[in-house]
Amino acid sequence: QVRLVESGGGLVQPGGSLRLSCAASGIGFSFTTLAWARQAPGSQREEVATISTDGSTDYADTVKGRFSISRDNAKKTVYLQMNNLKPEDTAVYYCKESRDDYDYWGQGTQVTVSS
Repeated sequence: QVRLVESGGGLVQPGGSLRLSCAASGIGFSFTTLAWARQAPGSQREEVATISTDGSTDYADTVKGRFSISRDNAKKTVYLQMNNLKPEDTAVYYCKESRDDYDYWGQGTQVTVSS
């Protein structure tokens, strides 16, 4: 069984930073592809960052240069460092763990960027 729990969301002013964490359970974490996605009110869900088993990363154009995804296999945790936050970054952020059989999602954490 796999369980993902996000944390670190909250209210931040434009230009500020937040670091999201997603703690995972289950065997074989190091062999999974991890991602962060977000869904803003009235918008489609958008995958913003992905990190593969070899550490290679990919970012959506909307966050490239501002967000950074990383993983700590020993801690079974994936992080999303978000810098220079903008109001349009406001969304519920979800982490995803992709395995051969299924994609597992966390419950989400709210990020609100507002003055």
